[in-house]
Amino acid sequence: MKKAAIVLADGKSFIGNAFGATVDAENASIGEVVFNTSMSGYQEIVTDPSYAGQIMCFCYPHIGNVGCNDLDVESSAVHVEGVIVRDLSKRVSNFRSKESFENYLKRNNIMGLCDIDTRSLVRYIRDNGAQPGAMAVLEKEGDISLLQKKAAEYGSMEGKDFVREVSCEEAYSWNELPWDPVSNSYPEIAHGKMWSRPHVVAMDFGIKRNILRLLTGIGFRVTVVPASTSAEEIMELKPDGVFLSNGPGDPATLQDIVAEVKKLVGRVPVFGICLGHQILAQVFGGKTYKLKFGHRGANHPVKDLATGKVEISTQNHGFAVDPESLPERKYVSHLNLNDQTVAGLHSEEKQCFSVQYHPEASAGPHDSQYLFKRFYEFVVGYQQGSVSSS
Repeated sequence: MKKAAIVLADGKSFIGNAFGATVDAENASIGEVVFNTSMSGYQEIVTDPSYAGQIMCFCYPHIGNVGCNDLDVESSAVHVEGVIVRDLSKRVSNFRSKESFENYLKRNNIMGLCDIDTRSLVRYIRDNGAQPGAMAVLEKEGDISLLQKKAAEYGSMEGKDFVREVSCEEAYSWNELPWDPVSNSYPEIAHGKMWSRPHVVAMDFGIKRNILRLLTGIGFRVTVVPASTSAEEIMELKPDGVFLSNGPGDPATLQDIVAEVKKLVGRVPVFGICLGHQILAQVFGGKTYKLKFGHRGANHPVKDLATGKVEISTQNHGFAVDPESLPERKYVSHLNLNDQTVAGLHSEEKQCFSVQYHPEASAGPHDSQYLFKRFYEFVVGYQQGSVSSS
């Protein structure tokens, strides 16, 4: 292993050892340095398109022990700019493992940094806020200064639009179901059996595969379209409902998308997750703001204000909806109990709802998967002329 460092924009540096793909300071891996508190699911995390433009620090100290495979991915690429871990597992043990985490990152040209005090880095980010960082192997004097310069030049995540980079280029149909432990696979629905199902058009802002599996598994026929698809193009597909996906970057930069979604709201039922939630908030007239260090982990308590029920959720976002900016506070349906930020919106009048968290979370928890059933009942109820929010 080669000596390497992550240097933040304010000059704070952490030195450890490089793994995966290695780059020099001139070609450093650069992105906003964030952390995730999840204890499992590292492959799902690094392949989540919502992490585009970010360097991921894992809070859990031991990463890589179950290796990597072709199944536990949320997209066709690794989207993080880099990975930081305390202890990289050298021993891999899992019946589905095909390669080590180190080899997986190397094959995907992603640099990793290990053997640093990740708890110290996380505490620093919590105290000082998420900020850009540059990561590279240290080969000569002056590399630390060069990395700081590159990190500072990267600038804030505010004002950055990564959706165009991660969205699909053309529409496609999805027919893969959730994981079946009996067949040890993701089974598929035969094409001919799809047409009797309610049709959902999913706008791809960086959509995760497990979202598509659960939409299909609950009973929908799903068509995925690029983020740039207009409202009229979507309506030409004759959707029974529209899904707004998760995605990366600053939601305030997506005003052209917000304008198209606004044309859809009220015409068909709409369900949004994460970035989709923030887009729907802007359709309502609300605004978003950048959190100090974001919510990224699998243990966030969320309260449903209608039922009083608390569920444990997976979250991954650096921006949030400003409740004071919403024309009607009644739109707020869920709250994050850690900091009282808006975690859900609902409007029966406009036939739409959204959540800031991830009910499809893989590897879990699964407390919130009922929301897919709620969307299905919402769509079917709308078809029958009796929209229900139950």
